[in-house]
Amino acid sequence: MAAGGRASAGRTSLGMSDAAFARARAHFPLVESCVYLNSNSTGAVPRDVRGVLERHYRTMAAWRDEVWGEWWTFLGAHAGAIAALLGAPPGSVVLDVSTAALLGRIAAALDYPSARPRAIVSDLEFPTAAFLWRALGRLGAELVVVPGDGVAIDEEALLDAIDERTRVVFVSHAAYATGALIDVRRLADRAHAAGAIVGIDAYASVGAVPVDVAALDVDFAVGGARKWLCGASDLAFMYVRPELAASLAPLTPGWMAGADPLSFGPATELAPGAMRFAAGTPSVLPAYVSAPGLAIVASLGVARIRARSLDLTQRVIDLADEAGIAVSTPRSPERRGGIVNLRPPAGRRTADALKRRGFVCSYRDGIRVGPHFYNTPEEIDRFMAALIDTAHAGAA
Repeated sequence: MAAGGRASAGRTSLGMSDAAFARARAHFPLVESCVYLNSNSTGAVPRDVRGVLERHYRTMAAWRDEVWGEWWTFLGAHAGAIAALLGAPPGSVVLDVSTAALLGRIAAALDYPSARPRAIVSDLEFPTAAFLWRALGRLGAELVVVPGDGVAIDEEALLDAIDERTRVVFVSHAAYATGALIDVRRLADRAHAAGAIVGIDAYASVGAVPVDVAALDVDFAVGGARKWLCGASDLAFMYVRPELAASLAPLTPGWMAGADPLSFGPATELAPGAMRFAAGTPSVLPAYVSAPGLAIVASLGVARIRARSLDLTQRVIDLADEAGIAVSTPRSPERRGGIVNLRPPAGRRTADALKRRGFVCSYRDGIRVGPHFYNTPEEIDRFMAALIDTAHAGAA
């Protein structure tokens, strides 16, 4: 029996057996050396990435300009694979090295008339959002930050803040510190009724929680490969609703934003769709590094990964409750993303002590526990037993 009297289940929700997850786990060497529960910060990278890096070196060592044609085709295919994961149409996703760069381009492309200047965010957003729209005050934007309770966004306050003066609402699908999910569709309906557009930060959800931009009815969404997609730290992506993209002209387009960039013809026409938000020479290697992880996620299916995640995070919550460890994550499965934020006594020291014992997690105003499809129930039990032991020792 596992810790706390729990036996490992042989089958999880949606018909995915533990054996199927074990086969997926075998692709990730990192989990062989430690109990890795830090995918909410940086996902484990599959061993196939080594071959990707070696091939890239051989390509660079024998360089010919014709490689650009191959790279261009691959980048388009990779953006298409991300679009498929998001339920988005072909041509509606653009790649770059950071969500900040992509978010900055679409935010600066919006107009902020005096009658509709407001950009609404929550106080649980990653710092980029507030920095960005505060800086866009020089273009007329007026930043509005809706406070919450430190765990979840106050949805009622957010909805109440939306009015005819709102230009854009941008919130995290899942809060990066606590994993709290928001009802995006409800938000989108309210914003669109008021004539505003809606964007989401899906970095902390995509790959662990299904994200369907059509069903959510969002106008744009940003995310990255580093966390639940098990990819490179420097690959980000942005979905833009085709109708919105066609109506916007970015302030700082790069040469890849042209309609036919590899022709090196006159710079007269922007690309259709999301590619008009592209920058200069693309970073090709991050996309290649991210492809193996994306393929594994797609093969498992995010719905099955979500079911596994809910099983494992509920296990964390149950064990924390038994031990009297505070949980700063919504308990309802519908409101919980891929992580559980725990707040034991001496939290940061406890997190550091766990790392020294081979249990890898991260600290963001609490210990974030982020199990992914390659984790097992037994690892959760071992981690929680160590956390409880370490926390009680630190509090003594």
